[in-house]
Amino acid sequence: MSDETSASQVPIVGYLQLGDDPHLRASECTDCGARYFDRRNACANCGGTGFSQVRVAGAGVLKAYSVVHNAAPGIPVPFVSAIVETEDGTSVRSNVVGLDDPMSAELGMRVQFTTYVCGTDDDGTECVAYGYASA
Repeated sequence: MSDETSASQVPIVGYLQLGDDPHLRASECTDCGARYFDRRNACANCGGTGFSQVRVAGAGVLKAYSVVHNAAPGIPVPFVSAIVETEDGTSVRSNVVGLDDPMSAELGMRVQFTTYVCGTDDDGTECVAYGYASA
């Protein structure tokens, strides 16, 4: 597992790890086990200040979702905005990608973590985002 990314790709968020084995990383409170994305000064659950970096499971279940029909200019619609509960219990806000029909999304459907290119700059550097696809 490597923290290095290709010079031609950058992750859309700091907690997305690219490379041969793309995955998300969360900050886990060392006192109560609550997980957060991005930096925290203290745990919102218990007030603890110790955190360790942990890998988030790739498989999960669609716990809540909305089919979005209106978005900012340039964002293709409709798309599925969702909350996925991963096998390790981490809740992840993300999109469900790769569905032929966004209306086919269902609560409880099994999903799997994936990455995709969401844009390219003038120098050819790709921005890589993450989502969940039907498993």
